[in-house]
Amino acid sequence: MKTYYVYIMASRSRVIYTGVTGNLERRVYEHKNKLVEGFTKKYNVNQLVYFEETNDVNVALNREKQIKGWLRSKKIALIESINPTWKDLSLEWYELPG
Repeated sequence: MKTYYVYIMASRSRVIYTGVTGNLERRVYEHKNKLVEGFTKKYNVNQLVYFEETNDVNVALNREKQIKGWLRSKKIALIESINPTWKDLSLEWYELPG
């Protein structure tokens, strides 16, 4: 069964971006390495601070829309409910250069 992820990325200055993907590890890698043009590349949004998973693509898409419609304060509360220090949840996923 396929898994879908709703995720929130953040920059050091806490600019946040919400997205949905079927491959979280690949998508986070793309954000970290600025492989996709757009918001996350422009604002250096490269830390995974929150994610949820589901087996239903429609649930994932609806949840992404819901979160995107929230005020920033509510998004911050969601992040901090599971990640109060805004730690990059993907730190151990990739080998560091050097």
